Amino acid sequence: MASMPPDRPSAAAWPSTSANSFRQQYMAHTDSTTSDILDAARAHEQSHTNDGMRRNEFLGTSSTVQGTSYVSGQSGLKTAVPSSTTTPNSGPDQPSDEGLQRSSATLSKWYPSTDDVSTKEHPILANSAWQDPLEQEDDDYSDGMFQPIKTAATKDTTDQRPKMQKKGSGRMTEDDLFRVLSRKKTNASDSQGADITPAITHEEQAEIERLMSRMFGQNRRANSEEEKTRHIGLVFKHLTVKGMGLGAALQPTLSDPFLALPRLLANLFTKGKSASSKPPIRTILNDFNGCVRPGEMLLVLGRPGSGCSTFLKVLANQRFGFESIDGEVTYGGTDAKQMAKNYRGEIVYNPEDDLHYATLSVKRTLKFALKTRTPGKESRNEGESRSDYIKEFLRVVTKLFWIEHTLGTKVGDEFVRGVSGGEKKRVSIAEAMITRASTQCWDNSTRGLDASTALEYVESLRTLTNMAHISTCVALYQAGESLYELFDKVVLIDEGRCLYYGRAESAAAYFEGLGFERPARWTTADFLTSVTDPHERKIKEGFENRIPRSAEQFEDAYKKSDAYRHNGEDIAGLEQELEAQRKERLENRSKATKQKNYTLPFHKQALECTNRQFLIMFGDQLTLFGKWGGILFQALIVGSLFYKMPQTSAGVFPRGGVIFFLLLFNALLALAELTSAFSSRPIMLKHKAFSFYRPSAYAIAQTVVDLPLVLVQVLLFDIVVYWMSGLAPTASQFFISALILFVQTLGMYSFFRAIGSLVGSLDVATRITGVAIQALIVYTGYLIPPTKMHPWFKWLIWINPVQYGFEALMANEFYNQNIQCVPPNLVPQGPNTSPQYQSCTLQGSRPGSTTVLGADYIKTAYTYERAHLWRNFGIIVAFWIFFVILTMIGMELQKPNAGGGAVTIFKRGQAPKSVARAMDKGNVVEDEEKTAAADEKLNSSDDSSGSESGQVVKGVAKNDSVFTYQNVNYTIPYEKGERQLLSDVQGYVRPGKLTALMGASGAGKTTLLNTLAQRINFGVVTGDFLVDGRPLPRSFQRATGFAEQMDVHEPTATVREALRFSALLRQPKEVPMAEKYEYCERIIDLLEMRSIAGATIGKIGEGLNQEQRKRVTIGVELASKPELLLFLDEPTSGLDSGAAFNIVRFLRKLADSGQALLVTIHQPSSVLFEHFDELLLLKSGGRVVYHGPLGKDSRYLIDYFEGNGAKKCEPSANPAEYMLEAIGAGDPNYKGKDWGDVWAASAEHETRSREIQEMVAERRNAPTNSKTDDSREYAMSLGTQVYAVVKRSFVSYWRTPDYMIGKFVLHIFTGLFNSFTFYHVGNSQIDMQSRLFSIFMTLTISPPLIQQLQPKFLNFRNIYQSREANSKIYSWVALVAGAILPELPYSILAGTLYFICWWFPALGRGATPFASAYTWMMTMLFEIFYVGFGQAIAAFAPNELLASILVPLFFLFVVSFCGVVVPFAALPYFWRSWMYYLTPFRYILEGWLGVAVHNRPVKCEAKEFARFAAPPGQTCENYTRQFIEMAGGYVQTGVDGLCEFCQYKSGDEFAKGFNVEYGHRWRDYGVTWAFCIFNFAVGEYMAAMDQVMMRMLTVSYSVCGVVALPRRN
Repeated sequence: MASMPPDRPSAAAWPSTSANSFRQQYMAHTDSTTSDILDAARAHEQSHTNDGMRRNEFLGTSSTVQGTSYVSGQSGLKTAVPSSTTTPNSGPDQPSDEGLQRSSATLSKWYPSTDDVSTKEHPILANSAWQDPLEQEDDDYSDGMFQPIKTAATKDTTDQRPKMQKKGSGRMTEDDLFRVLSRKKTNASDSQGADITPAITHEEQAEIERLMSRMFGQNRRANSEEEKTRHIGLVFKHLTVKGMGLGAALQPTLSDPFLALPRLLANLFTKGKSASSKPPIRTILNDFNGCVRPGEMLLVLGRPGSGCSTFLKVLANQRFGFESIDGEVTYGGTDAKQMAKNYRGEIVYNPEDDLHYATLSVKRTLKFALKTRTPGKESRNEGESRSDYIKEFLRVVTKLFWIEHTLGTKVGDEFVRGVSGGEKKRVSIAEAMITRASTQCWDNSTRGLDASTALEYVESLRTLTNMAHISTCVALYQAGESLYELFDKVVLIDEGRCLYYGRAESAAAYFEGLGFERPARWTTADFLTSVTDPHERKIKEGFENRIPRSAEQFEDAYKKSDAYRHNGEDIAGLEQELEAQRKERLENRSKATKQKNYTLPFHKQALECTNRQFLIMFGDQLTLFGKWGGILFQALIVGSLFYKMPQTSAGVFPRGGVIFFLLLFNALLALAELTSAFSSRPIMLKHKAFSFYRPSAYAIAQTVVDLPLVLVQVLLFDIVVYWMSGLAPTASQFFISALILFVQTLGMYSFFRAIGSLVGSLDVATRITGVAIQALIVYTGYLIPPTKMHPWFKWLIWINPVQYGFEALMANEFYNQNIQCVPPNLVPQGPNTSPQYQSCTLQGSRPGSTTVLGADYIKTAYTYERAHLWRNFGIIVAFWIFFVILTMIGMELQKPNAGGGAVTIFKRGQAPKSVARAMDKGNVVEDEEKTAAADEKLNSSDDSSGSESGQVVKGVAKNDSVFTYQNVNYTIPYEKGERQLLSDVQGYVRPGKLTALMGASGAGKTTLLNTLAQRINFGVVTGDFLVDGRPLPRSFQRATGFAEQMDVHEPTATVREALRFSALLRQPKEVPMAEKYEYCERIIDLLEMRSIAGATIGKIGEGLNQEQRKRVTIGVELASKPELLLFLDEPTSGLDSGAAFNIVRFLRKLADSGQALLVTIHQPSSVLFEHFDELLLLKSGGRVVYHGPLGKDSRYLIDYFEGNGAKKCEPSANPAEYMLEAIGAGDPNYKGKDWGDVWAASAEHETRSREIQEMVAERRNAPTNSKTDDSREYAMSLGTQVYAVVKRSFVSYWRTPDYMIGKFVLHIFTGLFNSFTFYHVGNSQIDMQSRLFSIFMTLTISPPLIQQLQPKFLNFRNIYQSREANSKIYSWVALVAGAILPELPYSILAGTLYFICWWFPALGRGATPFASAYTWMMTMLFEIFYVGFGQAIAAFAPNELLASILVPLFFLFVVSFCGVVVPFAALPYFWRSWMYYLTPFRYILEGWLGVAVHNRPVKCEAKEFARFAAPPGQTCENYTRQFIEMAGGYVQTGVDGLCEFCQYKSGDEFAKGFNVEYGHRWRDYGVTWAFCIFNFAVGEYMAAMDQVMMRMLTVSYSVCGVVALPRRN
C-alpha cells in the first residue's frame, strides 16, 4: 500500500496534535514568482503565530509550525519548507535539529541564488508543475498577464486516473487539471487500498494553489490599489449584544385584544408585572473578546439558540434589530461604524440558506457577481481589461470549486430543477470569493449536506482563506474531525457566553483539564459541544463537584485560564500589526479606494441588474409564456363578451365597461408583483450586503424590464379586446389607447411594488392592497360619477392614477362619435312619434335630436374632456415615476430580519412553574429543559436515573412481528424509457433491533424506505412484502410509524396535543381514551419533553428548536403505539452533534424496549454508528452491498469488506465513513470492483436469504393476532375523525389572532369604505345605478379575503398530504370538514360586521325589515360561498403562489358574466344562453339588488331627463302615455314647457334592465346554496384526488410529459 502524504490526516488519525496539519499543504508553492511564495509564507506565519508572537520577532529566526520550518534566507527572505521530522520529546510545534538542518540545506533549492538550481531533490518541485521563477523567462505568466492554461489532447488508456507529468519544467494540461478539480474528494487515510481512488496529492494541490494565485497572488496584489488598502484582520473586545425578549412567551389567542384591559387592571391591583407587557432586554452575547488574523479560520460551536448566529452577524457588521451592541469591533484597525459607512463591501455574512435566483444558470450567477465586483483599472494588472479579468476569474473559480461542469445548469430551487445541494453550496462560496471580502462569516452552511460534501465545502473555504489572506468565521453544527482540523481557532458558546476562545488544537485539552472526560472515538467538536449538555458530558472521576455546570461558571473558569491570557496577548499583538497596516493604507489610499461600498457607479449597477433581470425572466420561460397564454385566453373571453358593440346608444354603457375592464384587468395582473417582491427580497438583501449593487439600482432595473414585458402584455390584451369589441376603429385612437394602457399598467406595477418595498410582510401588504384596490376601482369615475361622489372621499380621484387613465381612454373613444339613439334610449316610441319630437335618455342629449355627441355625453355624465388627454398622460407618467422613486426608497430602507434569540411559546396555564414565574417577573427565561436536566443530574444518581428511564421504556409498545421483504424492484418512467431505482433488494426488520439504512446521496435510501412503508403512488413496485410471513394487512400504514425527514406539524398545537391527536385517531378504538392519553404522558417522559409538553410547536425561530421538533416527530409516531415497526427518515439531518446524539440515544431506548426500527442516516459519527445493531447498505442504482449485523465496533462489517479486498480499516477510523469510502460512494472516478456484484456472490448474501426464508416459514405458522389480521383502514370511526380534526382546526384558528383580526379588519374597512362612498344613496336614476355598483363592490371584497384564507387551507392540506394521509390517521372527509367548519362562524361574524357597516349607512336607509333581513341572509351566504370558492381554487393549486395567481383569473371570469359589466341584454347570445346562468354572482347580485330597489320610487335629476317637445295640441302626458305603459318611466312638463322624461319610475323598472326580478329572491337564495355546496364538493373531491394528482404531476414534470399510473404487483 502506498503511503499517503502527511498533510491529509484521516479520521483514522484524529489528533491531539495541531489543527494546522492539513492547512500546511495550502502554503506550498503558489505561482510563478518568488513573491507569491513569500506571500504564502507571510500568510501562514501571520495566521499561525502562537501566544501573540509578532511578525518582527518572527523574522530572521527559525521555527516550525506543524511540519513546516520557517528559515530566514538571503535578503531577509523567508519561506516554508516541509519538515517531516520532530524530536522525540518535542510537541508537534517543535522542530528537530535534523529538520532544521534539512530545511536550511533545502533553501538553495527553493531560491535559485546559486548556480546549481535543481528541482529533482525536492519531491514537490520534482513531481509538480511548479517552475523555478528564474526559468520562466519564456513563460506566459512572467509578465503578470494571465494566459489560458494550454490544453493538450490526452488519451486515457487505463482505468486509473491519469498520472501527472513528472518533468520539472512541464505543466499540467487543462484536461488533467479538470479531472483533478472536478473530482469529489473522499476522506483520506494513511494507506490506500487498490480499490480506492487516491486523495489529492501535493502535485495536484500545487496546481490548485497556482490557480488561486492568479487572482490572489503577490503579483496581482502589487499592482492593485484595492488590495493595498484592504482592512484585513478582525478584532473584537468586550462585545456584548442585547436584544428584546424573555426566551419564552404565552401563545396569543383571539381573546387577547378583548382581555388585554381586564388583565392589565388585574395586574395593577395585584401589583404584579404582566407577562404580556413589553418584554425586558436580554443579553444575547456577553463580553466576547478575540481576534481572527488574516489567513485564519474560526470555528463557531454551540447548540441551537446559544447565540452563534448573532455572533456571526455582529462580526459581519449586521447590527440591525438588536437593542444594543456594546464593545469594540475593528476590521484592519477601522471601527465598525466607519466600515459600515465607507467599506461595506469588505465584510460579508452568508446566511444558512443558499440564496440565488433559481432560473439563472451558474455561469450567469457568477458572471453577474464578477461584473459588479470587478475592480477599476488601477486595481487590475497592466493591460488587463474588465472582460479579461471576468473571464479569467470565472475560469479559475469554477475550476477551483469543481463547478465547471455546472456552468450551463440553472441554480434551481424546490420548483425549478437545478444543481445539487453540494454544488449550490460551492456556488455560494464562489460568489463570496468574488467579493474579495476581507472578513467572511458563514452561518451553518453545511446543513443538509452529507459528510463528504461538507468536507469539500470547508476545504474550499480553507483554500479561499489562505490564498485571499482573509479572516473567515464559520458556524457548523456537526463538524467531523477532518473538518475540525481545517480550523485555526475555535469559540464555544452557550447561552450567549464564551466558554472558550483560542487555538483549535488546544481546546480539547482545556476542557479535559476542567475535569471532563473525552470518550473514545468522539470528535473534538462533539466533545466540545457535549460539555454544555448535562445528558452528554462525561465527568472524570473525582471531578463531580468541581466542574463548572452553568454557562456563567464556564465563563468564569475561562477568564481565569491561560487560554484567556493568551487570547489577550494575541489581540494585543495583532492590534500592533494593524496599526502599521492602517498607516500603509493611508499612504496608498486614492480617490478610487477612499470608499469601497460599491465597485460600479450607479448607472452601471442599474445596467447590470437590468441585464440580469431579463435573464431571470427568460430563464423561466414556462411561467412567462404561460402568463402570456393566460392573458390571451382572457382577452378572447373579454373580447367575445363585448363582441362588436353597436355604435349606437345601446353600445354606450358596454363601451365604458370594456374600457374599465381594460384598466382593471391589467391593474389586477400587477398584483402578482407583491408575491414577487417578497420572494426576491432575501436575495436582494444578500447582494446589498455583498455590495454588488444598491437596492435602488435593482428597483430601476425592474422598471426597465417592465417596459418590454408590459408592452407585450398590454398589446396582447388590447389588440384582441379592442378590435373584437369594436372600439373606435382609427389607428390614432388605437395607438393612443395602447399608449395610455401601457403607462397606466407600468404605474400599477410600480404602485404594488412600492407597497411591497415599504411594508415588512406579505400579510400586511395584502391588507393594504385589499383597501387600495377598492379605492382604485370605485374612484375611477365609472362606478360612481364624480358629480355623485361625497366630498370626504372625492379627493381620492385626484390621487388615483387609474382615474386619469379612464378619463383619457373615455375621451379618446367618445370625443368624435355621433351616437345614434335607439330603443330603449329613444323616447318616446310609437306609431305617432317623429324625430323632431323625440329625445335620447343618454346624458348630454339635446331636445329634438336623436343623436348625441360623444363629447357632450362624457362632459355631462363624467365631466371629462378631450383637452385633458395629454395632461392626463403626463400625470400618469408622473405617478409612475413617483411610485418608482417610492420603490427605490423602500428598497434602500429594507433591513434583514431582526436579530434576537429563539422564543418558546407556551399555552396559557401550561408553562412550567419556573418559566411562568420568570415571565411574571419579567426575567429572562433560561432553557427549561437544560435547567431541569441539570437539577436531575445533581440530585439523583446515575443508577436511579437509569432505573427510572428503564421503567418508562418498559411501558412503551413492544411487538414481536417480523417484517420481511424480498426481490424488491422499483421502476419509474424516465424520458422515453424507464429508470430502475431499486434492484432486487431484500432484508428484514426485527423487534428489538435498531437497523440503519445507509448509502451515498442518490443511492435510494429514502426511496426504499417509502417503498417498504407502502408510500409509493407512482411507477411500478414489485416484490414480496410480508408481516409474519403473511401479506400486508389493510391496516399496515396505520400500524407502522413513519417519522418524516421534514418535521411537519400543526404549528399552533402544543406537544401534548399533537401526541394526543395521534394517539386518539391511530390507536385501536377498543382502547379507552384515558388509557391513550396516559400512554402519551409516558412518551413525553421517554423523550424527556415534560418541561415543553405545554409549548406550542410553532415554526423555526418562534417555537420549538430543531431538536425538540424532531423529538415531537418521533413522539407523534410513538403515540400511535405502532404495532409492527417504526420507520425514520434522516432523524439527525440538520441537527447539531449533541442533538443528533440525543435522538439516536432515544432510538436505542426504543429498540431496547422491543420496538423494531429502520432508520436512514447520513454518515454518522462512530459514536452514533455504534448504537445500531444491523445495517442495510445501498450503492447507486438501489443495489444492496451489505446486509447484516454490525457487531461490536462494527467488526462483522469491517471483516466483510476487508475479506473481500477492501483496504484495512484503521482501529481509530469511523466505520461508517470507511465502508462508504470502500465502495467508492460519491466518487465519480471510482474504478474499483462492483460491490453489488460482490454481495450478490457472497456467502453472507446466501445466509441472509436463508434466514429470511426461515423467518417467513416460522412466522407463517404462528397464530394470527390483531396486528396482522386487522382489516380496518382507519382505527376510529368517521365521526370521531371529524370531531378530532374539526376541534384541532378550531383551536388553530383561535390561536391565530393575526389571521382572524386581519379578516375582521378587512371586512370593517371595506364595509365603511363602501358605505361612505355611497352614503345615504338617494332615489335618482344615477342613485339606482349607485345601488347596483355598491353591491358590485361588495362582490369585489372576495379576492383579498380568498387570498387571506388560502394559506390556512393549504397548510391543513400540506400536513394531511405530507404525513397524516399516508399514516391513515383520518380520511379526506375529515380534512375537508376541518378546513370548512372553523371558517364559517368567523366568516359569519365578519360578514355581520360588514353588513352593519355597509347596509344601514348606504343602501338600507328606509328599507323594510324584510329587505334588511334578506340582505343579511344573502350576505351570510356570500361569506359561505367565497370560503368554498377560495378553498376550491386552492385545492387545484400545488402551492400558495399559484393559488394566488389563480384567484384573479377565476374571479374575473365569474364576475364578467354576472350582468353588471355587460348588462344581460347586451351579452352576446353565446354567453347569454348558458354562461350567464352558470355564474354564481348572477344569483347573489339578483338577490341583493332585487330587494335593495324594490318599490323605491325614482326621482330623476335635471340632467337625467330626456327633454323633447310635444307635438302641437298634445300634452306631455298624452303624447307619451302609450310609450310609458309599454316601457315604463314617467314624464313631466318642465319649466320651459318641454317634456321631461325619466327612464325609470321605480327601482323595479331599473332592475328589470339588468334582468333582475324581485320575485326571484328565494330562487336566488336556494341556487346560491347549491353553488356553496358545489364549491365544497369540488374541494372535497380535489382533497381526495389531490395526493394522487400531485404525484402524477410531479412524475409528469420529471419525465418530460410521461405520466405513470399507480400500479402495484
